[in-house]
Formats: sequence, C-alpha cells, structure tokens
Amino acid sequence: MDKETLYRFFEGKATPEQESEIRAWMESSDENGKEFFRERKLFDAIVLLGKQDKEVTENKRPFYTRIPVRELLKIAAVIIFTLSATLFIQNKILSDDRVAMNIVSVPAGQRVNLTLPDGTNLWLNACSTLKYPAVFTKNKREIILDGEAYFEVAHNKKKPFIVHTGKCDVEVLGTKFNVEAYSNKSKFETSLMEGSVKVSLASNNAESLVLAPDNRAYLERGKLVSAKIEDYGNYRWKEGLICFKNLPFSDVMLKLEKYFDIRIVINNKKVRSCILTGKFRQSDGIDYALKVLQKDVYFNFKRSENNDVIYIY
Repeated sequence: MDKETLYRFFEGKATPEQESEIRAWMESSDENGKEFFRERKLFDAIVLLGKQDKEVTENKRPFYTRIPVRELLKIAAVIIFTLSATLFIQNKILSDDRVAMNIVSVPAGQRVNLTLPDGTNLWLNACSTLKYPAVFTKNKREIILDGEAYFEVAHNKKKPFIVHTGKCDVEVLGTKFNVEAYSNKSKFETSLMEGSVKVSLASNNAESLVLAPDNRAYLERGKLVSAKIEDYGNYRWKEGLICFKNLPFSDVMLKLEKYFDIRIVINNKKVRSCILTGKFRQSDGIDYALKVLQKDVYFNFKRSENNDVIYIY
C-alpha cells in the first residue's frame, strides 16, 4: 500500500473506495497490519510535533517522507504511543472484538493537542492517559480516558462519540466539553460548553442525566447531579493557564505539582487552609507563581538538593 493513500486515510480524506481497499489490505496479512500501525504511529508523531505542513520540496515529495524517523520518535520523551494488533479491551467498550488501540500518556508538566481518526480535536491534560482505536469502524466512536481532556467532537449523528471513564460515561454527537476523571481521585466532572451530552454512571447506565450548555455534571455521594458552570477559568489549562478561584492553599499546591512536575511538601500548617484566587501562565515557571502567592500568604520555600522537591515553611 502506498504511503500517500495511507496518510490520506489517517487524515480522514480517503474516498470510501480507498477506505475499503486499505481495510482489505490491512486484514490480508499480519505483515500488512504491522505496517499499517507503524505508519499510523509515525503519522501521529508528525502531527504532535507540529510538522503537518503540507508544503513539498523541490522534488515534490510529500511532507511526511522528508522528516527523519529518528526525529519523529523524539516525541516519545513526552508522549508514549503503544500500538498492538492483539490488544483485548476487557470491558464493555469493544466486548469481543480484537482491536488495535493507540495509547497516549501525558506526563506531569505537559499537555498535548491531537486529532482522532474521525476528526475530533482534543487537548489532553497533564498526568492523563487516552486510549482510542486506530480506526473507528463500528456504529460508535468509543475512547477511554483516565485524567482530564477538553473535546471538540466532530459531528456525526450516525456514530455517537462516547468517553468511558472509571466512574462515568459521556455520550455526545457533536459538541465542546471538558471531562475530569483521574482514576486516583474520587472527583468526576463533565462541563459542557456547546451542544448536548448524556452522562451515565459506568456501573449503572440507567442512572443518567442530559446536560445543557453552561452546565456541569459531577458525583455527589455516588449520585449524578448538575449545576451551572461558575468559573470558566478552570478550563483554560489547554491554553497553558493555571487558574483557581477561592481554593485552599493546599489544593493550589496540588495544581502546581501537576503542572510543573515537581513534588511540594507543606511544612507550614498555618498556610494550608488559606483561600486563594489567581491565574498564572505555565510558561512563567513555578518559582514565579510561588513568589506571587507570597504577596498574599506569608511563607517561604526552598528546593531540595536534587531540585525535585519544594518545601514550604
């Protein structure tokens, strides 16, 4: 299979005939399947490196043939892709099907923007993992999220888009919304900006609610409840902004840990419950953020010898 046709397929620009041809080729042998996933991995790396420029060189070679493989794979330092043709998803997502999945893991201190095979654009926040199929082939578009992501879902009324988390499922047709569902935290929250979403308990899909724009759904004592969005600053993380409003000092430090990939130890108990409101650019760095906070709360800080821990005293 020629690369130009494959990359048109990955970009969602292949004709129905080309899509059928690619699927038949991919399923015809294990070697073809491996080549498909290898090229998909390189394509995703190109996009995430920001080099999806469509210009060509003087000899008119496509852009994706001009970037060294070694350079593409440097992205692995930030994002880890795991592709497997024999991965079984042991839950309700793809019950008995054998499906190749992409796994994108974002470490602390990073965030990633990517486009799914259906054209859905999303931002994945720090300490988050997203699993999605290399190709949406069924009558649903299903993904698995552990962490926080902001979605701009490509509209397709024939194929609902479903976000599965450990606590709840979110189903949409085409909309803009934020989901926060870290598996190591009790909090779950879906906030809707545009369109409509249906939120259901993962353990009981019969318990659900439908959100209207400018509303959020969250768990309270194991039950789904909804309320108006009070602060849109919480969703500006995708712009590189760390926003907080009326948040305890200890919770602000947890945010800084996530966004700057550093451990913060609070030895000054007096500051833990101080309520703070503020906004920082992630690019300004944690030292700048702490120095600004010192104007409102009395504390000092120092770094460990290895520079991987900040002590508040």
